[in-house]
Amino acid sequence: MNPKQKGKTMTLLITGLIIFLGMHSIHMLAPDFRQAGMQKLGTWGWKGVFAVISIVGFVLLVIGYGEARSTDPTWLWQSPAWMSHPVALLMIPAMILLVAAYVPGNRMKARIGHPMLLATKIWALAHLLANGGLHDLVLFGAFLAWAVADFIVSRKRDRAAGKTYPVAGVGRDITVVVLGLVLYGAFVAKLHVWLMGVVPIST
Repeated sequence: MNPKQKGKTMTLLITGLIIFLGMHSIHMLAPDFRQAGMQKLGTWGWKGVFAVISIVGFVLLVIGYGEARSTDPTWLWQSPAWMSHPVALLMIPAMILLVAAYVPGNRMKARIGHPMLLATKIWALAHLLANGGLHDLVLFGAFLAWAVADFIVSRKRDRAAGKTYPVAGVGRDITVVVLGLVLYGAFVAKLHVWLMGVVPIST
């Protein structure tokens, strides 16, 4: 790939990141704008616009990342093959935390408040350890920076508002762990290769 084509690919990736993460930062950077949008469009109207724009950004970043990875990537460092094993271990709590964000009444959500953002931080950091391309640094570095900032702001707002998250019993915690492990197993066995074309654990 010539430098001009590389530039177009990275532009596509960065544009997608700006759109996707920008939409997911409105609540953090421009809460008044978000509130005004919801009042003007209605809750579902705002969510619809949010979803459409986010999907556009996501598609662009996926295409940009895929092209940058598959066609003459620029390497900043080379991670050893064994790094896939600690990365795989880090993804276990990441998957459990991801599930915790959607199962109400679990203790992880009550304790952390925003387990999705913590899962994103672990996911991004783990993938930076295993991938040393410029496209990897742009993608995972952007998600890591966004998740760190959003987690800090969201936790601060929760404390200021005195917001707490209810606990519904140990059964919810067991459900979170079991579903998280099932999701992790599915990714290791099939989904990661199917979605990304990469075997997650090198032998």
